[in-house]
Amino acid sequence: MPDPGSTQRQDFTVMAIGQAGRLQYEAILLAGSLRLTNPGFSGRLVICEPQPGPLWQTDPRMSVGAREVLKGLGATILPFESQVFGQAYPYGNKIEALAALPEAPFLFLDTDTLITGDLATVVFDFIRPAASMRREGTWPKIELYGPGYSAIWKSLYDRFGLDFASSLDRSQPDDYWQRYLYFNAGWFFHASPRRFGARFLTYAKSIRDDPPPELVLQELDPWLDQVALPLVIHSLGGGRPGVGHAGLDGDVTCHYRTLPLLYARESDRAVEVLEAVAKDPPLRRVLRDHPPVKAMVLQNQGRRARALFDRANLPQREQVIRNTLKREGLWLR
Repeated sequence: MPDPGSTQRQDFTVMAIGQAGRLQYEAILLAGSLRLTNPGFSGRLVICEPQPGPLWQTDPRMSVGAREVLKGLGATILPFESQVFGQAYPYGNKIEALAALPEAPFLFLDTDTLITGDLATVVFDFIRPAASMRREGTWPKIELYGPGYSAIWKSLYDRFGLDFASSLDRSQPDDYWQRYLYFNAGWFFHASPRRFGARFLTYAKSIRDDPPPELVLQELDPWLDQVALPLVIHSLGGGRPGVGHAGLDGDVTCHYRTLPLLYARESDRAVEVLEAVAKDPPLRRVLRDHPPVKAMVLQNQGRRARALFDRANLPQREQVIRNTLKREGLWLR
């Protein structure tokens, strides 16, 4: 019997979160892009949907129209219960939803992602998890008289009995943020969603409810998932992604964050896929109810945003791009 985490081509679950509001429209774009670019995909697309309960102030479920479009695109809608996070920390959906997935190798994608290339070109070793390195040094924020990066991160590894030293990138200088294992939680994968999810939930709850003293000056909202994620990946024998994963955040997936940012900085291919999906008549009828899609794609404001930037010479900081878009009245989410 083949190893369920082996590198040979295998079926796997693509997982994302769908809920009322912005995410249901992004889920349609994601599902449409998968169908467009990977018509022969033999795995499963699962859109995990939080259900109403005491941790939600309003009903988080998607609209009937959005659900029907997603099903028509081949997605399975999988309900899950929010028992820990809910409304107070919706980023926790990606943590709690893992327990509802079928026990098979999975690739989690943030809903604001497009599939732009062939997933079969990505070489997954599902027994060695990894996550997105498309990140900035957003956490921790070092205070003048507070502990440095090493003390903060080591306190977390010590909390869970993990080997801190083996997680370091020693090509980077001490107390520089890139020396420490830190990911964007926009994608991650593993062989077992239940094992990964249980550990993710345990670590995130511990950090939220009883942070080490070294974290006393640190904000955990919205970064809790990205604080816990490297610890989970390291504990399961994974680490930084390798060359086989280059298509993720590359030619195969595009984590665009917002449609104005997509038009400002992403590839021509990403724009092509977005517009092909959003203008497909059955999808357009639902997507036009989402103001960013209506303005950016259907009313061509995205092209105006794109003309503001030289993608061969973009500002190093995302905030500069955001400020330019806001100044031009082109910031929508």
